Amino acid sequence: MIPVEESMRRYHHIGIPTTTTREGEAYLERYKVYASGFEDSPFGIEWLRYEKGCMVPDLVQRVAHVAFEVDDLEAELEGQQILIPPNRPSEGVTVAFIVHDGAPVEFLQFDSPDDPRGSAARHERGMEP
Repeated sequence: MIPVEESMRRYHHIGIPTTTTREGEAYLERYKVYASGFEDSPFGIEWLRYEKGCMVPDLVQRVAHVAFEVDDLEAELEGQQILIPPNRPSEGVTVAFIVHDGAPVEFLQFDSPDDPRGSAARHERGMEP
């Protein structure tokens, strides 16, 4: 684990589980989850609605998670309790979840620092505090 003072973690989003259908949901068939809100939220709020049979761990389905963009995913995972191992949910990004003090935490590492989904690009568009 990288010491906090040496970490390059940047806030990316908060994922909030919901059972309510929301306007603009995108369906992620591979995960059996509907996601909405992130693209338009200046605070990075992402609503997640899980279908029955979803393979995402119960902790993530029940408890909101905070997500950080990192430069070295492997280093961030060292010594942590891994909930979801590194995987590529979409082209250009690798993600993993850990459990910290009973809460899920997501780390994202983009292949390119200029990825439009990254915190730098969102900040330039005025989409992050």
